[in-house]
Amino acid sequence: MSNLYLDESLTAEKMAVGSSVLLTGEEARHAATVSRLRAGESILLGNGAGVLAECEVLRATPREVELRVRSLEHRPREEHRIVLAQALAKGDRDERAVQAAVEVGADAIVPWQAERSVSRWSGEKIEKGVARWSKVVREASKQSLRAWIPQVRQPESTAGLVRHTQFSRLLVLDPRAERSLSGLSCHDIVPADPRGDVLVLVGPEGGLTDRELEVLTTSGALAVRLGQNVLRTSTAGPAALVLVNVALGRW
Repeated sequence: MSNLYLDESLTAEKMAVGSSVLLTGEEARHAATVSRLRAGESILLGNGAGVLAECEVLRATPREVELRVRSLEHRPREEHRIVLAQALAKGDRDERAVQAAVEVGADAIVPWQAERSVSRWSGEKIEKGVARWSKVVREASKQSLRAWIPQVRQPESTAGLVRHTQFSRLLVLDPRAERSLSGLSCHDIVPADPRGDVLVLVGPEGGLTDRELEVLTTSGALAVRLGQNVLRTSTAGPAALVLVNVALGRW
């Protein structure tokens, strides 16, 4: 099955095998009018919190799609979350980075207001920006059949990112770094604290400033490079997450 539909209001109890579930709203409209689902077909239904259900379509209208749950799968959270800390970028480059990062396994997204970020979020723009990124995350989760929908957190400053180094491993992408990300072992990447995450920090189009790099690395962040070439801000994060997935044994 290549289609995943989401209803975050569903609990595992409501998705018990043999139970009937109603899909409503935009998901129902898409299923009935875009995917043109018909009775007897199968779809994948998720609640975004670890539960995936294989379902049979009983009836489909643009307002309601009635499903019967055939089987259930419960996927636990990963022990250490992989978090993309993505600098705000002009155009849709940051959104493209977020989309690809979710597809390759990011467990959470942190917008970062870097010194050289052309795009600026303040006031009402913060709420709108988080909502826009959350929509990108949701659609990417459906496309890649994610059991858990990554959370888009509130924007962080550089000082806010520094606080993560107390418990988490913060990897800062910098083409000038001596160590390569591909050369790190699982031991280098996994934080010592079981509460910790693995954060991958990606700068804006102009890169990190010397001050930002000094503040982060002095606080315990590890600067790493991807290779000889300098990637765009829209591709650096996803490329780094692939290497982190391999090092952690997820891939």
